[in-house]
Amino acid sequence: MKRRKILAASATAVVVAAAFSASSPAVAQNTSVQFYGHLDLSIDDITKGIKDPTAVGKVGWQADVSSNLSYFGLRGDHDIGGGNRMVFQIETQIDVAATPGPSPVNQASPGNADDKVLGALSSRNSFLGIAGNFGAIKIGKTDAPYKLSTARMDPFSASVGDYNSIMGNTGGDNRAEFDTRLSHAVWYESNKMGGFSWSALVAPGQNRASDNSINASGEPDCTGGGGTGALGSSAANPTSNGLFPCNDGSFGNAYSVAGVYEAGPIYAIAAYELHKQTNRASDDPVNVAIADERAMKVGVQYVVTPNTILDVIFERMTRNAPNPDFNERQRNGSWLALSQKVTAQDDVNLGWAHAGKTPGDPGTGPIDNVANMYTVGYKHHFDRQSNWYAVYARQANHTGAHYDLGASGHGITTDCKDGGAPGTCFTGTTLQAVSVGWMYSF
Repeated sequence: MKRRKILAASATAVVVAAAFSASSPAVAQNTSVQFYGHLDLSIDDITKGIKDPTAVGKVGWQADVSSNLSYFGLRGDHDIGGGNRMVFQIETQIDVAATPGPSPVNQASPGNADDKVLGALSSRNSFLGIAGNFGAIKIGKTDAPYKLSTARMDPFSASVGDYNSIMGNTGGDNRAEFDTRLSHAVWYESNKMGGFSWSALVAPGQNRASDNSINASGEPDCTGGGGTGALGSSAANPTSNGLFPCNDGSFGNAYSVAGVYEAGPIYAIAAYELHKQTNRASDDPVNVAIADERAMKVGVQYVVTPNTILDVIFERMTRNAPNPDFNERQRNGSWLALSQKVTAQDDVNLGWAHAGKTPGDPGTGPIDNVANMYTVGYKHHFDRQSNWYAVYARQANHTGAHYDLGASGHGITTDCKDGGAPGTCFTGTTLQAVSVGWMYSF
């Protein structure tokens, strides 16, 4: 989302310096600093759609107040001569409607266990780099090129209808392994060459375990979002020291690359990402275990008229599974969205995400695990910085599917678990959600 500079560099830095008791003047010569932010809060009503008589707890409709992708940050640059600049950014999530802190294992949604303190400084995209006529080289953590390439194609981002409930999501859990932020990374961003640009990222695994079954060095959580490594929600077998291993998607080295072409009414992308030696032992230690996982996608956004925008994405995810009958991580996926402006301040959005059938499923073998998510939304823009919106999302899972709602951004997620024994998942459900919210960017 486009962010506007609201304070002159010197004024911004003085305010920040005062807040941290720094002496003034806080701005070095040839340095600019920008303070920016985004607030998104909503009132939701969501149902897990679980009808199994053995399920316990509240599995029907439940209201909540959700703090979604809200954040603020500082970014800027410093002239180092020769046409080059040192560039930097520090960005953090702010849980406006919730108490910030680690997320412990929750029986109703155990997949959301997280040792990260999201409200801590630099919990989101943060880096230091050098930019110039050659492009930019940066070090830190960032949304991967694979993710960024199609971010603008999801008009429901961070809402209950976020396309990450299926797109970039290998198994249907509330984490999109191939549409994510990668930590401890180094990446390159090219300048535009006509209508073409590209970016590439490498994130070393930093994992001392040969099977990536422990936390990467310097990280609180398992790589890939599959638990905390100490009390991982989906780890089936504790290690000898009583700790739970990173065995639900933890990977080693990661590589991500994307190319973008933008000219006239067309925005087109091609992207690829590779996760080396991904540990899926919790799925099935014999038939699934450790293997590389890949994702690739192509997409086009076409401005049909100034008031009508069409988005189309095709995605292919693969896993080098030792036994395909137990491979639920390999499938095709697609996304189709239409945005129609109905007045100068109002638009209507429609979306359809489709998850194709996988070769198999852990414990059951081949099964019908197709899923479709249907979304409709309305948005009223007060101006370019503020709006209110309403979204309805319906996740229709076939017999063996367990795709969720709210992945990768919405503050309150909904999954296939009930309020009983941790790890119990009910497949074939139809999840639904209604959400009304407000946004303000500065």
